Amino acid sequence: MIGALRARGWAGVGPGLTVPWAFAAVSVLLGSALLGLGIGPVGLGFGPIAREIASHIPFLGVHSSFSGSEDAILWQLRAPRVVLGILVGAMLASAGAAYQGVFRNPLADPYLLGAAAGAGLGATLVIAYGHGAAASRDLRPLAAFIGATAGVVAAYALGRSVGGGRSTATLILAGVTVASFLTAVQTFVQQQNTDTVQEVYAWILGQLETSGWRDVAILLPYVAVSWVVLLLHRRLLDVLAVGDEEAASLGVNVARVRLIVLGMATLGTAAAVALSGLIAFVGIIVPHAIRLLAGTSYRVVLPLSLAFGAAFLVLADLLARTVISPAELPIGVVTAFFGAPFFAVVLRMTRTVAP
Repeated sequence: MIGALRARGWAGVGPGLTVPWAFAAVSVLLGSALLGLGIGPVGLGFGPIAREIASHIPFLGVHSSFSGSEDAILWQLRAPRVVLGILVGAMLASAGAAYQGVFRNPLADPYLLGAAAGAGLGATLVIAYGHGAAASRDLRPLAAFIGATAGVVAAYALGRSVGGGRSTATLILAGVTVASFLTAVQTFVQQQNTDTVQEVYAWILGQLETSGWRDVAILLPYVAVSWVVLLLHRRLLDVLAVGDEEAASLGVNVARVRLIVLGMATLGTAAAVALSGLIAFVGIIVPHAIRLLAGTSYRVVLPLSLAFGAAFLVLADLLARTVISPAELPIGVVTAFFGAPFFAVVLRMTRTVAP
């Protein structure tokens, strides 16, 4: 398809990712990961952490200075949590950018279009009726995906049924309507299964507490597939920005591209939400900040959303587990603290800033 576009004279919208921005993204991501690994009730030190990691690389001949307990803290507690934060943050940010590109709407986000509420209902059903904790965690991504897909389809269909499927206000109102209904069903399920209320409530507030590398292994296949497909379609999202008719005239199958991008963004979001809970605003904060600083082309927005979304959530989790230490804040509270004012600013800028 890209070859057909080139043959018709389309060379993309805006410049691609530059070396300085790629370097900045990698630096910020590595820096946030190092902070997440080093800071906690037990300070490990950034230099010792670097030596410990290097000691696992063959042929370097570096020896770690960590004790057995420090080694366990790093590799069994903090590293899985940081990696999970990287996966979830990158997925939520890139999914937000993809939704905004598909709907040509700067406020489109999985959490505003019924996907999160649908995923929440699916995960709640598994928590309430799943047989065993291990089985529950394995089935959550699938159940959340089914619920998220149903939520998005219902919101989009409702928006189009009133003649405004692509307008900001109509999509948001449709998403709120669908989310309210799905949340009501979720509340009913909780009331019928009071023994699982605490687990569901903790999940709703958002958390990156893990049971180790197993959670990372569960999430990785879903987000990896989603990332690859979204990145392969980043140029086509630029074409969709010019309008459906113009994109079709350039040889793009608009319906198929929209279906694939929505499906993959929903798949990754559902899997991330299933393990981390409802962590809102990441999909709005990160893509919009990138557009303002680096450009509006999705050849830039999508890859940078992966890196900066990952860094943002790792740092948000660091605040969540240190600001009232030894207790922890739900990470959803931290992202909402930054995201709500940012969303208000974006809402005021929607007439002047295009997605």
